Amino acid sequence: MKTKAKMHNTWLYVMHHWRLYVFFLGPALLLTIIFRYLPMGGILIAFEKYSPFKGFLNSEWVGFEYFRQFLTSPDFMTYLVNTLKLSVFGLLWGFPVPIILALLLNRIESARIKQKIQLVLYMPNFISVIVLCGMVRIFLSVTGPLNMLLGTTINFLTLPEAFRPIYIISGIWQGAGWASIMYTAALANASQELKEAAQIDGANIFQQIKAVEWPAIKDMVVIQFILQAGNIMSLGFEKAYALQTDLNLGASEIIATYVYKKGLLDGNYSYSTAVGLFNTVINLILLIVVNKVVEKMNDGQGL
Repeated sequence: MKTKAKMHNTWLYVMHHWRLYVFFLGPALLLTIIFRYLPMGGILIAFEKYSPFKGFLNSEWVGFEYFRQFLTSPDFMTYLVNTLKLSVFGLLWGFPVPIILALLLNRIESARIKQKIQLVLYMPNFISVIVLCGMVRIFLSVTGPLNMLLGTTINFLTLPEAFRPIYIISGIWQGAGWASIMYTAALANASQELKEAAQIDGANIFQQIKAVEWPAIKDMVVIQFILQAGNIMSLGFEKAYALQTDLNLGASEIIATYVYKKGLLDGNYSYSTAVGLFNTVINLILLIVVNKVVEKMNDGQGL
């Protein structure tokens, strides 16, 4: 009864002050509908032989023809495997790094030193992807610092086997510090009394992390893992495209760069939309599956 009365009072308050809600929420809701939901109608292009002159409402309907064309193409498995390798290896290598950084930062007693280290760790996040790729190209060029250090003349960006480590390591360097902010904030809620008690009882660093600090960030880790694992297929094309060369295409050509080339460079809008929609559907399925798996492993707690 108390819950019903509370809901009733809340509803009466909203109805009485509806103008205030319209004033603050109206513009945001309108922008969301215009820029997020209305463009979803464009997925019809994936099922049509789209013509810009006829529009997507009057173009010839072809059904799943472009999906069949992509799934039966000889390069389909190459693009899919390249995308999965970049994402899965990036997740396995990169996901633990922000957690480790946050745990290490939490061990620093001096607030001044901690702030300076955090500043250094966060700075790479503000470098744009294109500038980062330019830095990588310079650093790994034949006359770059790495070759000078090793005394070699290897152009690493022409080696397909070197593309994935370059892509993943540069991504970790750029984003790990910034990603550690969430875990650092969560660690601030860890009980200092329990930490001091563990230290008095003679617990080592790993035992303190397991008993005190890990419970404080566990839920955050689970949520971030689900989100990142569910986005395995959603690699952006910018970085992969900027680091591509004619000689490393065997490893660097992923679904996102393929969609970009087919859609914007070749003008094959229907085919590229079908490929992009396929990628999105697979990504959604992965998100649901990962969430269910984590629920079973985490006592029924997921997203």
